[in-house]
Amino acid sequence: MQKQWQLASAATPEFFSSLPEIEPVLAQILWNRGLRSATAARAFLSDGLEPELSLDLTGEGDFVFYNPFLFRDMQEAADIVIKHIKQKNKIVVYGDYDADGVTSSAVLAEALKTLQASVEVYLPDRVSEGYGLNKPALDQIKEQGASLVITVDNGIRNKDEVEYAHSLGLEVIITDHHVLPESRNDLPACPVIDPADAEDKYPWPFLAGVGVAFKLVCALLYQSTLPAKQKFLIAERSLDLVAVGTIADMVSLLGENRFLVKRGLSILNQNRRLGLKALFQTAKIALGRPLEAWNVGWQLGPRLNAASRLGHANSAFALISAEDETEAVNLAQELNQRNLNRQQITEEIIRQVEMQIDKDNLPPIIIGVAGEGQHWNEGVVGLVAGKICEKYHRPTLVVARIIEEEAINQAEVGLQAAKLSFKGSGRSIEGFNLIAAIEECSEFLDKYGGHPMACGFSIDGEEKLNDFKDKLCKIAAENLTPEILAPKLSLDAVLVSREISLGLADSLARLAPFGQNNPQPKFSSANLRVDDIVWMGKERQHIKLRLSAVDGHDVFSAWAIAFNAADNFNDLVIGDIIDLAYYLDINEFNGRREAQLKIIDWHKI
Repeated sequence: MQKQWQLASAATPEFFSSLPEIEPVLAQILWNRGLRSATAARAFLSDGLEPELSLDLTGEGDFVFYNPFLFRDMQEAADIVIKHIKQKNKIVVYGDYDADGVTSSAVLAEALKTLQASVEVYLPDRVSEGYGLNKPALDQIKEQGASLVITVDNGIRNKDEVEYAHSLGLEVIITDHHVLPESRNDLPACPVIDPADAEDKYPWPFLAGVGVAFKLVCALLYQSTLPAKQKFLIAERSLDLVAVGTIADMVSLLGENRFLVKRGLSILNQNRRLGLKALFQTAKIALGRPLEAWNVGWQLGPRLNAASRLGHANSAFALISAEDETEAVNLAQELNQRNLNRQQITEEIIRQVEMQIDKDNLPPIIIGVAGEGQHWNEGVVGLVAGKICEKYHRPTLVVARIIEEEAINQAEVGLQAAKLSFKGSGRSIEGFNLIAAIEECSEFLDKYGGHPMACGFSIDGEEKLNDFKDKLCKIAAENLTPEILAPKLSLDAVLVSREISLGLADSLARLAPFGQNNPQPKFSSANLRVDDIVWMGKERQHIKLRLSAVDGHDVFSAWAIAFNAADNFNDLVIGDIIDLAYYLDINEFNGRREAQLKIIDWHKI
């Protein structure tokens, strides 16, 4: 399906003139990222934060972040934690099962232990317990002698569960980053630290859960009487996990998140943490060159998430907390194998979903439902929905068929039929608010949640599922226009051949780390001639093109490469003239560095 190339609107002349020291191409990209003033652009490039909103953790100028006490309830939360530490009460860090939740739990638990707290971590099971606080878990926590529960990456919508915890005699602190309930009356009645709270004073509302946990750690360290050097070392030690959780959770990599991730990647590259080092080695991720955000997002994060998708997140937590090298290697191998299994399961479900799709007459929205006898792992249906959505550029829901275990056992002895329910996950495209559409169908749903680009839901019974599908398909048909359904490729700038250089590629590195809201810049160039074609790989699955400028006034020649996409170039021959969309990268080999184009898309002229 051919993509429509969409070039970003040009920055204003005033913006370019206000940044004379910055290359115009870089200035245009900063404009595209929403940095529309010279002050914002320079702050981005210098990693600056507003000094009047910042706190010097150590008093020596080497650890300055946004002041955690700008959170309305931070002082109260810190006082409660310190009280329980002094009273030697057990504190439970209640996390989540994804990479953000696991790293959040580790960051807070490690700091609390260093501060001499009695602390344990509780991670709920993805399938049997689901997301957030639940009452049976709180019963168990109370029975094991805890006095304080601190949530990380969850809890903002758990008003009833917090009230129940209070009835058990537990104090609760909520640290979260998810959207608040529509009514403030539905907020938990306890200290709440959440940057998404529009009524709070915190200047960066897009922290990941691990970023919020880190802020609580910084507040506790600031209040402590530890020497400045020790405060610095404790906080710095956490930053590798802050980077991992922030990148893996796909929150914005602008603002303070960019600041945290840049410092965290520098710590990650020192390979201090046994578990992460073992996981990189097991996954054959080269440690000879600096790890970048994409290594975390595409290689490390999926392996950490695989723990809960095909088992329990406790193994991921044990890995990143490991202090024994043999244990770290064994856990890394276990997670790597789970990820391989997850990939196989995902591919099989994708194949089964695609069998339900009429590829010659694509509907506005794709809804794949497991049939009888098809056991789709509910831990991966969101991944499947994302892959299908990306391939066909259609909002996609993938729904697993769930037969409750208790009902199955009863059916086996002939007492009653098994109870059938469904759990689904959805991913959307720009221009279609998925959660708004889901809310219009909420009368058929047991539970649901999400945001405009993704959702999760559960449905009791096949009749409600069919009614839900019918209404959702009608909503999609009414709102998804051909323009919205046309796949698009957003480009940052058009480069003429003389602008494509190693120097520009080096300059673009100043914009890293790349991720959500700060993607790797995408460019296009027109009228490039194919001078050579080289097929690579055992199955000739990769391709390299030697390209030159058609315009004789420019002396230009460069290699362009595409991995695992050779089939897309079957119609290309030497001498063809093409327009190319690409990333500008650097190829380093045997001490030699040269500009290289990584192909995204191409059109033959």
